[in-house]
Parts: sequence; structure tokens; C-alpha cells
Amino acid sequence: MAAQKINEAHEHIAKAEKCLKTSLTKWKPDFDSAASEYAKAAVCFKNAKQYEQAKDAYLKEAEYHTENKALFHAAKAIEQAGMMMKEQKKMPEAIQYIEKACMMYMENGTPDTAAMALDRAGKLIEPINLEKAVDLYQKAAGVFENEDRLRQAVELLGKASRLLVRLKRLDEAAVALQKEKNMYKEIENFPMCFKKTTAQVLIHLHRGDYVAADKCVRESYSLPGYSGSEDCVAMETLLQGYDEQDEDQVYRVCNSPLLKYMDNDYAKLAISLRVPGGGGKKKKAAAAPQGGAGGAPAAAEEEDDYEGGLC
Repeated sequence: MAAQKINEAHEHIAKAEKCLKTSLTKWKPDFDSAASEYAKAAVCFKNAKQYEQAKDAYLKEAEYHTENKALFHAAKAIEQAGMMMKEQKKMPEAIQYIEKACMMYMENGTPDTAAMALDRAGKLIEPINLEKAVDLYQKAAGVFENEDRLRQAVELLGKASRLLVRLKRLDEAAVALQKEKNMYKEIENFPMCFKKTTAQVLIHLHRGDYVAADKCVRESYSLPGYSGSEDCVAMETLLQGYDEQDEDQVYRVCNSPLLKYMDNDYAKLAISLRVPGGGGKKKKAAAAPQGGAGGAPAAAEEEDDYEGGLC
């Protein structure tokens, strides 16, 4: 089967070369037909799992589409060449071809196709290179934003923000999240604004910047429905506990379902948050005076041992 497909591929290449020949009666090469034959050859090579030869055939197809001023089809072929590199586990080369294709889509006036290709490239490279994935998602978001397709743009920004958190590039993550939040506000998706505020608070507290975290909550009071919401109350409680170095209070909020079931990267920020100088231990001694003398504080402490611990 593979040998048959390889033979078919070579037959298509021979036809392509014939299309490119000129004579006394044929003054110009037939670039369109040559590109078509190379496309068929590429598919045959791909089906035979000869990915390097398939890549070469796709690049030839792209070359002749370019000669024929068919930039969109040339870009498609170059993107396919990138996918052949992916099949060979040559991810950096794959991404280079896809990025080149995206530039051609932009030149051709098809930015949406460019953005979708950048998103696909981000998904491909994410398992092996988070930094490059961030770059690709942000570029894709920028293309969609320029086209006023904010819903698509904000989804890609969200991917980039989460990866920045994973990379511990928290300053950049804070900026990216603010942009996300602004976009959600613009499209009037206020519940998502609430979630982004929570993520912002967690990031700023991990950065040790209580003032910035508090500012995010205060600014969100202007969002319809935020004041008094579950998200708002949780963040007010968290900030109070953090400011007063009350480890119990911080622990309870950070281990509540509201935070534990956020996107994984933000949930990890929540469960790893510690109050300044707390050393990661729960602060039970400070809670004792509230109950006065007698047996009540001991009972409260006993309950605290299990609070949030079984979630």
C-alpha cells in the first residue's frame, strides 16, 4: 500500500514538471496545474507516512501558488508543511512554517484564518514550550482584537494568562488578566469579570502586593452585581484575613469550593497562598481569646482541624 502511494506521488510530480515546461506553442508555465499536482503528491506521501517528502511537496505546491498570485492557497500549503514537521516531532520547525503561513494569511486579507492557525500552533507547542505558546496565543488574541472579535480574543488571552501563572511570570500575568477583565466588561460578561477579579487578587497576594489586590476588588464594586456576590464576599474575607495575618481565615477561603474549582493554575495559587510570616501553619493561638476562658475555644480548635480538609 505504501509503495503504491509513493509511486502515485512520483507520477504526480512528473505531471507537475511537465506543466512547468514551456515550448514554442506554450510560452508560460502552468503554475496552477503544477501546484495542483504537487498537492496530490503531498497527500500520497502523507498517506504513505513519508512525511519529509510530503513536506517538500507541500512547499513546492506553495511555491507555484505564490507564482500564480494565489497567496491564500500558498499559505494553506505552508501550514500543511508545518503539520508534516509535527508528524516527525520537529515542533520548532513546525511552528516556523505555521507562523510563516499566518503572515501570508494576513497579507491575503484573511486575518481570522491567521488567528486560528496561531491558536492551533499554540496548542501544538504548549506541551514542550510554554513561553512560545504564550507568544502564539497573545498574537492570535491581538489579531482577533483588531478585527473586533473580542469573544475569541479574550478566550485566547485567558490561555496566555494561565500559562504565565504556570511559568511564575506573575507581573505579566497580572497585566494580562486586567486586559482580559476589561474585554469581558466590554462584552458585558460580568460573571467572568468576577472570576478574573478573584484570579487577580490571588496573583497580587502571591506577588506580596496587598494594595494592588485590594484595589482590584474596590474597582470591581462598579461592576453590576459584584457587591455582595459570593465572589466579592470571598475576596473581602480573604483580604481581611491576609491583612490581619489570620491563617485560619485565609485557609478557609482558599480551600473553599469557589477557589478550589477555578482553572487549575489559579486553584494552585489559592491552595498555596500563605500569609506573610506565617510559615504555612494555621494560626490557632490567635483565635483563642475570642472565645474567652473556658472550654469553648478548644472545641472550636478541634473543628478547625477538619475545616476544608476533606474537600
